[in-house]
Amino acid sequence: MKTNGNRARAPRLMRETLGGASYEYYPLGRHVVAAPGICGGRPTFKYTRIEVKLVLDLLAAGWTIERVVADYHRPEVTRAAIREAIGMAGKALVKSASVLQIAA
Repeated sequence: MKTNGNRARAPRLMRETLGGASYEYYPLGRHVVAAPGICGGRPTFKYTRIEVKLVLDLLAAGWTIERVVADYHRPEVTRAAIREAIGMAGKALVKSASVLQIAA
């Protein structure tokens, strides 16, 4: 999400044709999107119904990035895509903490 000063600018709805069907999504990153009507609009890996939270939960349970990539067998779920999701989760955590203005 790009910022303009202190205000965040919402991602723009993108439309593509995928397999003859319309695919609409809000890009949250290069690999992570929020697609209306897919998984309740929760973040997924682009062109999939694989929720980012599920992959993060697998990593938290001890899976390696390599195991996730191998087990999903999807060209969209790559090491780069997973690293992007991890980075986005970290930034969201820092942002939520700063919103709460936790004093040191």
